[in-house]
Amino acid sequence: MSQYLMNDLVPTIDTMELENILRADGIPVDVLNRCSHKYFHINRLEEYHRLAKIPLKSDSQPRRMNVYSFFYLTKGKSIRGNGFDTYEFGENTFYFIPSYQISIFNSALKDVEGYYCHFTLELLTFVTAHYSLLTEFPFLEFNCYPLVKTNEKARANIINVLERLVQEYNADGECRTDILRIYLWSLFTELKPFVETSKPAITNAANSITEQYKKALANNIVQKNKISDYAEMLNITPNHLNKCVKQTTNKSARDLLEEMLLLEAKVLLKQTNLTISEIAFRIGRNELSDFTRFFKTKTGLTPSDYRITKI
Repeated sequence: MSQYLMNDLVPTIDTMELENILRADGIPVDVLNRCSHKYFHINRLEEYHRLAKIPLKSDSQPRRMNVYSFFYLTKGKSIRGNGFDTYEFGENTFYFIPSYQISIFNSALKDVEGYYCHFTLELLTFVTAHYSLLTEFPFLEFNCYPLVKTNEKARANIINVLERLVQEYNADGECRTDILRIYLWSLFTELKPFVETSKPAITNAANSITEQYKKALANNIVQKNKISDYAEMLNITPNHLNKCVKQTTNKSARDLLEEMLLLEAKVLLKQTNLTISEIAFRIGRNELSDFTRFFKTKTGLTPSDYRITKI
């Protein structure tokens, strides 16, 4: 992970700020009051969806949290964005969002059932080093492939563990941290055999280079905003990088770079009190007029209008 993302100044939403956002979107206060554990939360999706019209207004905005989270569907389908890519997933599938990863909720089809959970890494690293944990459970790593598709045979064990977590969490003042940790470890251990089989195959060199480029952009977009910087990182020419990206995505390397810059700008506008000039400088647009023109061309809104809008 880049030094920028490791920096304490990186704009993230913590769990209390998330509760405020959900409250503004109409989620009942008594429900949010149960989400009091800063280090852990879990709920059944079907119960949550009965409380509000999904997706919420705030869901369409790129969001960067300071906690790890996952969704597990037992019924229905959902579509979520992770950086550049959009993923549609259905039952028996986990969707992971590592801490600091920019994510967007696109849509969920009706009658979705399953679980949502978020937790801090400290809850799991109480007994092991950070790097060991990410080696053990690679779906928690920044820029990981977010989907882990399990099978019917594992379903009963997975739901049993998730229900045990729900039960412990809803014990409120009697909720035991050590029990949460044990069951999360048990759950993630159940998923390990499915990690490699869930990943799409890398079909050719162009695909591999494009994936490396996407990860490099997510890690370094604030420090590096030139195509030549990334070509150098990947030990290829800018022309070859562009050719690979075009072949794989039908977009140019410049298109992807600007998409990442736009995501970063949106997060900075919504999650910080930085001035628009300061945000422009952070994403390499030293002239405010240049940033405003760039942002409006991409979104139809000026940065100021986007900052104050609720959608």
